[in-house]
Amino acid sequence: MNVILWTIVISLVGIAVGSFLNVVIFRSEKKLPLTGRSKCLTCQEPVTKLDLIPIISFFALKGRCRRCTAVIEWQYPIIEIVTGVLFGLLFVRAFAGVGFPYFVDNSQWLLLFVRDVVMVCFLLIIFVYDFKYSYILDRFTIPAMILALLFNIALGADATSLLFSGLLLGSFFAFQFLISNGRWIGGGDIRMGLLMGFFLGITNGLVALFVAYIIGAAAGIILITFKKRKADSHVPFGTFLALGTLVAMFWGTQILDWYLGLLG
Repeated sequence: MNVILWTIVISLVGIAVGSFLNVVIFRSEKKLPLTGRSKCLTCQEPVTKLDLIPIISFFALKGRCRRCTAVIEWQYPIIEIVTGVLFGLLFVRAFAGVGFPYFVDNSQWLLLFVRDVVMVCFLLIIFVYDFKYSYILDRFTIPAMILALLFNIALGADATSLLFSGLLLGSFFAFQFLISNGRWIGGGDIRMGLLMGFFLGITNGLVALFVAYIIGAAAGIILITFKKRKADSHVPFGTFLALGTLVAMFWGTQILDWYLGLLG
């Protein structure tokens, strides 16, 4: 099976995984078990298997429930598409040996790919959950932290360096939390700092932090300009931290080199 065919297969798997991530996000907020049939939120009728085909069912139903015509959120196909695209990109990157962390050998490309798709799943859940509900659940960040450490150590990273990176970035948020009595950031952001450090290390972790603040500030200015938010409104910063982590995972080294080049 050639690389193109493998990429298509991996992307299709990613789309299916994205469908599951939607279930995790919705049922976590509703405090429902992950098992059991999916139901329409409005009419509470079980969704048939034919209407659960990722992406296709949404467009075939024109974004509405088959029975009560209630609107189905665009979140569902978007997350499925994004997950599929990311899985495909991560496979191509790993197979081609491009942009590997410094501690990863080319022979470890498959383990690196597994690490990255697992972490992408957690980051997408955190991104959407904080964006929608303004909360970062420990049930997502804590397992992600543990897995990030275990994967990186298995790939050859220095455990002490990873722990230092996580504690440094976590302390950055912990300091803000303490001096503001929790007004500036929440406890979930502290856990995100730990996750970023354990996953990316100190250099790319700082790049992710920088990207998160830039994107967060730009989004805030746009929303305030168009009067979608007030200047003192809550900002779901975990969303931007997750996005910054994704960006740094792909292009952290390039961003750092570009920035250092600007400084001369």
